[in-house]
Amino acid sequence: MVAMSVHSDPTKPSESPHRSGFACFVGRPNAGKSTLTNALVGQKVAITSNRPQTTRHTVRGIVHRPDAQLVLVDTPGLHKPRTLLGERLNDVVRTTWAEVDVIGFCLPADQKIGPGDRFIAKELATIKRTPKVAIVTKTDLADPKALAEQLIAVDQLGKELGFEWAEIVPVSAVGGKQVSLLADLLVPLLPEGPTLYPEGDLTDEPEQIMVAELIREAALEGVRDELPHSIAVVVEEMLPREDRPADKPLLDIHANLFIERPSQKGIVIGPKGKRLKDVGVKSRKQIEALLGTPVFLDLHVKVAKDWQRDPKQLRRLGF
Repeated sequence: MVAMSVHSDPTKPSESPHRSGFACFVGRPNAGKSTLTNALVGQKVAITSNRPQTTRHTVRGIVHRPDAQLVLVDTPGLHKPRTLLGERLNDVVRTTWAEVDVIGFCLPADQKIGPGDRFIAKELATIKRTPKVAIVTKTDLADPKALAEQLIAVDQLGKELGFEWAEIVPVSAVGGKQVSLLADLLVPLLPEGPTLYPEGDLTDEPEQIMVAELIREAALEGVRDELPHSIAVVVEEMLPREDRPADKPLLDIHANLFIERPSQKGIVIGPKGKRLKDVGVKSRKQIEALLGTPVFLDLHVKVAKDWQRDPKQLRRLGF
């Protein structure tokens, strides 16, 4: 029997205790974790891409409610690592799991449970004390019969591995279906406590990291399959342009896109620099929306040979 919740509790009286705490979404790459984070927060804080392995930094989204503050930690997808970067990303995931109050395991409604999902579920089974919520994502892509089958399969997965899901919730982040219900179900699993972040804060990521992520997201769109892992973006500086009138500020942002091989440079820059220009235009719009100020964006493409396998370069690029 699937514990599928389809209604939220009536609003509790105001004397119920305020809760605050951390939740993280896990799932194989491209299971909809970042899109869900953005939908819950109501604004874009995590980069989304249809390529696996796009999230590298722990992006926290903050959901403010009268009765609670839910801080979402977005981890990289757990996967079988092939490089030093991959191993470090997996370490980040496990450390995060040990520190949060609730774990949401994202499984897409339109794909059968596969080896990647089982790999993660087995790891989750070893974490005894943290409540685990199964979130069946992308319900807009599955018909009712497929969705019902997936909910039953998810319930079975927990039983096979010897643990009980605290909840099983179907959602569509893109369609906005059951997103607020998910928040309603996560909140009671948090400890009682005061707010952790000021009202109005949406993330505790430094702005420079968020800017770098937006540039990286734009650079990933439409490039060939071998490139996603090979792009790292470092914002070298963000400075207000001097001698500008107060009512017409301009922020100068200088950023480097690092790739691993000289042959990749042409892919990122494109014929006559067209691709890089598109990346600049697209990411600049997003950055201006994020920071609320006009931006001059200066992008350069550099080669950092095999950076994913080189500890010194990984450190320099912020991993």
